[in-house]
Amino acid sequence: MTDGAKFAYWIPMTKFPTPVSNHSVVVLAYDELCTFEFGLAVEVFGLPRPEMGSNWYSFAVASVDEGPLRAMGGVTIEADGGLDLLTAADTIVVPGWRGAACPVPKHLIKALQHAAGRGARVLSICSGVFVLAAAGLLTNKRATTHWRYTELLKSMFPAISVVEGVLYVDEGDILTSAGSAAGLDLCLHLIRRDFGAAAANSVARRLVLPSHREGGQAQLLGRPVPEDHEASRISPLLDYIRDHIQTAHRVDDLAKRAGMSKRTFLRRFEDLTGTTPSQWILLERMGRARELLEASDMSIEGIADAAGFGSATALRHHFRVRMGTTPLAYRERFNADQSGDRRHDAVIA
Repeated sequence: MTDGAKFAYWIPMTKFPTPVSNHSVVVLAYDELCTFEFGLAVEVFGLPRPEMGSNWYSFAVASVDEGPLRAMGGVTIEADGGLDLLTAADTIVVPGWRGAACPVPKHLIKALQHAAGRGARVLSICSGVFVLAAAGLLTNKRATTHWRYTELLKSMFPAISVVEGVLYVDEGDILTSAGSAAGLDLCLHLIRRDFGAAAANSVARRLVLPSHREGGQAQLLGRPVPEDHEASRISPLLDYIRDHIQTAHRVDDLAKRAGMSKRTFLRRFEDLTGTTPSQWILLERMGRARELLEASDMSIEGIADAAGFGSATALRHHFRVRMGTTPLAYRERFNADQSGDRRHDAVIA
């Protein structure tokens, strides 16, 4: 689900919730820096976003190593400071690591342990999970990483419960993502946690990305790169469904709109999105319902209708199955989180 889709669920005139504490984001830079993973963190947390107001994240880059830092691709990086920046950071991002088997410096381990001990959130992208593991932050916790590294992570750190194939794992103050681009999904998930769905949507719109892919979505698709003419038929169809989320969508009708036979449509849809049409539509409806629960005072019945569930009973059922709670409890918990009562449960999003 990586098409450059327009977002039909933008909620105008919405005030973004204000995170109580997690304002300061510090991303690590190191010799042989993984530039793509580093760039993801800079783009999401470091880019000025005046539309978010004065309560948006502050951002800094902390150097792990001394001297000029050589990044992949021949780029050199000049950091804002050293690991002392971690002492005041609310969220720390580890953007990959120079090698899964490369030793993690003792001074970095100590700095991360101290930060986590005082309650800072620590987030890893791709191979950055090995840094968190070396620091002991993942002991007896769940974590994920790029599918190429899962077996190595298991063998090196048997006390970690490695979750294979998912995009990211949220363990409250310790968060890990799969390879590279899944880091964007985790960063958007963090924005959703801190500021709500409308803010995550706003950032996603600027990135030309879907606002939310669940952490449990598979890393690998059956055929990662569909033929151009097939993707060009299905991607606009995804926009159409989002624009008409209240409508009951039959597979036969969707296949006809895409100009394919039902059998071909189902196969190509899963190739592109990694799931079936019914599951994809359900996730979109869940996302829409969560946005409205977070950012509006609509009744549960009204939200069920607006999100395409048809009835409040159906909405409550899917919330219990997928979220382990009720829509009303979700709204109350979200409002409590935004007012300062932050008690995160360990959850694969």
